[in-house]
Amino acid sequence: MENVVVVGNGIAGTTAATALRDHSYRGRITIIGAETHEPYSRPALSKSALAEAGGFSSHLLPVADHDADVLSGMAAIGLDLANRRLKLSDGSTRDFDGLIIASGIRPRKLRPDLDLELTFRKVEDAQELRTLLRSKPRVAVVGAGVLGMELASACAAAGSRVTVICRSKPMRSTLGDFLADVIVGAARRQGVEIVNPHAVDVRESASELGAREVVLADGSSVLADLVISAIGDVPNIEWLKNSGLLNNGELRVDSRCRLASNVVAAGDVAAIPGEHGHARVPLWTSAIEQAKVAAQALLIGDAAPELDYQQYFWTDQFGLALKACGRLPVKGEPEYIEGAPGAEPTLMRWQNADGSGTAVAINYRMPIPKLRALSRQSPRAAQGRGDLKQQ
Repeated sequence: MENVVVVGNGIAGTTAATALRDHSYRGRITIIGAETHEPYSRPALSKSALAEAGGFSSHLLPVADHDADVLSGMAAIGLDLANRRLKLSDGSTRDFDGLIIASGIRPRKLRPDLDLELTFRKVEDAQELRTLLRSKPRVAVVGAGVLGMELASACAAAGSRVTVICRSKPMRSTLGDFLADVIVGAARRQGVEIVNPHAVDVRESASELGAREVVLADGSSVLADLVISAIGDVPNIEWLKNSGLLNNGELRVDSRCRLASNVVAAGDVAAIPGEHGHARVPLWTSAIEQAKVAAQALLIGDAAPELDYQQYFWTDQFGLALKACGRLPVKGEPEYIEGAPGAEPTLMRWQNADGSGTAVAINYRMPIPKLRALSRQSPRAAQGRGDLKQQ
């Protein structure tokens, strides 16, 4: 193999290119990147980058050392798999003998046909929101998953009046009721209003010039100056429509991130195998692990390690820095390793029905390897250890 093309210059694409070099690949690498920026930390955009005073740099990553040819502002729009050829948005083509698909996702909108909502995915979105928050607008955040709640936190911290519109309890599907209640309590203490039912539409306000109305399922509405939609995402796979790689509309990879001979996929766009079938796992750490496995699979096939992703989740919102290692969502109440109910810092552990454990730290400084180790041992044994002090 002498000519590898990577579609996507996010963390999955750039990690895959670096992993190729780390495993002694010395051929040509071409990265096709739809954005014009160098790779950056997307998680930082909704966390530290929105809270930065003055500068805008916390999302920046070190310069990659993969020695690849990077075509920025370019997208793949078609794939001829038989002839191993990509069609690009500028009308040109690129041949390959190895292909890594890491084309990512894009946000959903309530009304894609109207320009009434801000979505949040790219550097430009973060820059725009930073500017808009200077006037302290009334903000309606549609969606109460991780991104929606982090954005609500940032808007509240900037002095805006914030309403979160959601189907059910914020963060419940991700974390479970216990941890969701912790976050909801912190949000309400900072003045965030949480309303149901879910949003069905957004429109210009008929009663207030320049304002928007988010229409709810019961016919009521929420008035806001700024509407931010965080209602999920769509994988960027339209360019693969006639490639033969899609399975029931998904890019389903095997345990080594392979799709076909000399074709692999990684990151948010890929549906990876799990105990309940294939699913996309749009998490930063998962994208990195997938990319490393995909690069090795491209080079050495069955000799590559299988994907063994160990779940790790973190979020910063409403003054809570939460880190979790192990299965989520958790059920029931935890055993407290350090701290107590309603107080931070706190270190907790759940024993799951399948025998696994989940360890969660809230405002508790602990290296991830130690938190992961805690998730794997009995809580009573953990309480007796002397190395659980904050780091």
